[in-house]
Amino acid sequence: MNEMRFDGKVVIVTGAGQGIGRGHALFLAARGASVVVNDAGVDPDGSGMSAGPAASVVAEIDDAGGKAIAVTASVATEDGAAEIVSAALDSYGRIDAVINNAGIFSSHTIEELTAETFNRAHDVHVLGSALVTRNAWPHLSKSGGRIVNTMSASIFGMPTHSSYITAKAGVFGLTRALAVEGRMAGIKVNCIAPAAATRLMFVERKEIPAEMAEHYKQLMPPEAIAPVAAYLAHADCAISGECLAVGGGRVTRYILGETPGIVRPALTPEIIRDELEAIMDTEGFNLWPDTATLEQATV
Repeated sequence: MNEMRFDGKVVIVTGAGQGIGRGHALFLAARGASVVVNDAGVDPDGSGMSAGPAASVVAEIDDAGGKAIAVTASVATEDGAAEIVSAALDSYGRIDAVINNAGIFSSHTIEELTAETFNRAHDVHVLGSALVTRNAWPHLSKSGGRIVNTMSASIFGMPTHSSYITAKAGVFGLTRALAVEGRMAGIKVNCIAPAAATRLMFVERKEIPAEMAEHYKQLMPPEAIAPVAAYLAHADCAISGECLAVGGGRVTRYILGETPGIVRPALTPEIIRDELEAIMDTEGFNLWPDTATLEQATV
């Protein structure tokens, strides 16, 4: 079996100072990539800042004989995103893949939601992914590059996290949109929905007993996500516009589709009520078109 290597390739990993992002950076460096380790060193809710996490990961890579640089700029600002991409070009002269992993996490009911909380989540997860991608796009076009965004299984529903879940759903929409644009530029764009025992997993679960937390860490270590992200970031990746869910050694595909439903030229609320079972029936459902055909699709 030929090992999928990244020798001579340059990969930007945002949110790479801890957890899943750190795992991505270490794995890619071990496979030969020059890694731009981006992390602003913020707390789980996005507050604070520290250069320590990114520097620590770079030191690990250096000690192992790899190549990496640290960038602490925020993905959520125009200047920060530009700085991350410029650092990659200044140090290594090219960009072959971007893994948008930076994220924050906060808990609140809908009644407790503030515009600031909502916007902060959107700015890091969605806008941050878009800004870094925008700045890297022309360079990825030259290299036939790859983009890997980070989604979440929470989009299926979870209480008291509406800003986080909405942002993650936005990341999936961004992935689908860019996958279509990427066809013209020779760029493949996908996302992952990781399940791992990270600090974000435990930030709202302080009551979990230590032994149970350790069990989760053994079952779903953050480092176990990296092989899937690495495949999607590699030139051999054969898919685009897809989302792969990964955790505990299991990899699945998230799909979008629609049921056969009903056709009634003169719809009424009563028809919906009386035929709801047929509308909801998933037998014979159709997958949404893939990105090979979406440029002809109408809205």
